Amino acid sequence: MPVAKLNDPAPANPTAQKMWELCRYIDGHSDSRLDLEALAARAGLSRFHLQRTFKAVVGVTPKQYADGRRMAKLKGGLKRAKDVTEAVYDAGFGSSSRVYERADTRLGMTPNQYRRGGEGVQITYAAEPTALGLMMIGATDRGICFLQFGESEDELLAALQKEYPKAQVQAMRRPDPQFRAWMEALQQHLAGRTGSAANEIPLDIRATAFQLRVWNYLQSIPPGEVQSYREVARGIGRPSAVRAVARACSSNTVAVLIPCHRVIRGSGELGGYRWGLARKRALIDLERRVV
Repeated sequence: MPVAKLNDPAPANPTAQKMWELCRYIDGHSDSRLDLEALAARAGLSRFHLQRTFKAVVGVTPKQYADGRRMAKLKGGLKRAKDVTEAVYDAGFGSSSRVYERADTRLGMTPNQYRRGGEGVQITYAAEPTALGLMMIGATDRGICFLQFGESEDELLAALQKEYPKAQVQAMRRPDPQFRAWMEALQQHLAGRTGSAANEIPLDIRATAFQLRVWNYLQSIPPGEVQSYREVARGIGRPSAVRAVARACSSNTVAVLIPCHRVIRGSGELGGYRWGLARKRALIDLERRVV
């Protein structure tokens, strides 16, 4: 999936315009070392104000944005370069170790594993009934990579294997305290109990820079509230990217934890939801009751 470019008309707000101009600068220099001091000087702001303003406008910090662009370049390079080392240096990383430090938050796997389509990644899964129907979660040793609802375990397992066709997928055969804690937190959340630890569950997901921006923004929408796809597009500074926002929501493979159910049509209709509109309505109603 291609990484979206920042080519929309600049927003009317001068501060927001300055932040998106900085994004374009980072896009064009993702293979260079960009420190906060230099970016702040370019924007005419202090380091503190740049950090705060950039995150308010873009949804991530300047460093996270730069890392995302560099990692996106690496992803494309891994598929074209002769070897991993060539792709690593072409993307602007000083060494392969720098990539491995960030792999768990951007690639969801090591560069070699990503190059081979996920081959060698081990995913453990388990399914159990919840208030919203049968739920299956799949996890690597870094966190949840799959969370979906379905009618049968076979259906959900097929979806997991389709999402990660070259991974080693196996059922949880013995009790795992961490896995059990994640399941319990999700059960508490779906039962409408406040104070659950669901928001603290780590994720191990693959995303483009654009998807990451949308998903980060969705997590900022307060529980019980909804926004239209157009409002989300405006919120991330891409007012004309309504369809791209909808695609980012539909490509979410981690239900609930990335709350795409909080996005509806501008008409007030629920719109689509890959796990069924009844579940989407139930999740919104649940959050409103809790709030």
